[in-house]
Amino acid sequence: MDEKDEKMGLGPHGFCFCPKCGYKKPHEAGIPCREERCPNCGVRLIREGSLHHEMLKRVDTADD
Repeated sequence: MDEKDEKMGLGPHGFCFCPKCGYKKPHEAGIPCREERCPNCGVRLIREGSLHHEMLKRVDTADD
C-alpha cells in the first residue's frame, strides 16, 4: 500500500477514476491509482476520496 494512502486511511478498497472522462474501476491493493492510466483517454487515474479528489471537487464547485 502507498504510504500516503495509508496515512489518509483509504485502505485497500475503493475506486480509481478518471478526472477527464469519468471512467471508474475498483482500486487494486498495492497499486496506487496515480500509476494507472484511463483506458479511454490516457489520463492518470485518481483515488476516490483522496486529497486530489477533494481538490478537484472544490474546483468543480467553484466553477459553478
